[in-house]
Amino acid sequence: MRAPHTGQRGPVDHERRDQIMTAAIEHFGHYGYKKTTMADLADAIGLSKAYIYKFFESKKAIGEAICALQHGKMRADIQAIVDDDKPASDRMRRVFLALARNTVTLFSHERKLHDIVYSAVEEEWASARSFADALRGMVEHLIREGREGGEFERKTPVDETCHAIMLVLQSIYHPLLLEQHMDTLDDDAATLASLVLRSLAP
Repeated sequence: MRAPHTGQRGPVDHERRDQIMTAAIEHFGHYGYKKTTMADLADAIGLSKAYIYKFFESKKAIGEAICALQHGKMRADIQAIVDDDKPASDRMRRVFLALARNTVTLFSHERKLHDIVYSAVEEEWASARSFADALRGMVEHLIREGREGGEFERKTPVDETCHAIMLVLQSIYHPLLLEQHMDTLDDDAATLASLVLRSLAP
């Protein structure tokens, strides 16, 4: 059985857990994550607060589980690109575009999740840190493959290059930085990818 995320209790695959998470997403969407209490969730779901505590130790634990689920989807999408056999430069560009596409879906089509992810990043939840670490690892993998294949320059230390690219990527997926340019995010991602790839050229 999989280990639960931070603050979770009981079996991970219990259907009640999924029911609580689904209802929480809806409730957070209507009333906002920060304004919602565990008592509010219990009333909305039709369960006792004590019963919810059998699965989650706090409202934050529910938010962590929801974020981990969404970040897991984004991570899988990007990992599939990284694992492709195309040139590293092509995959790096597609990572930028995929991250933008996932972000638009998360914050526009599923706006109800925005407050939760916002809190995750603002408060540095484990789920947000885990996603950022995984993304950095995938970026580093592409950089190393690109250097080995002669696509990318080799003078700059890998850590420095990774750090710079992660700073650029933050403007595509960091909720605190997205409010002003969500409508142009796809085009912005393409522009940033081109700029980064030019800087990586040997």
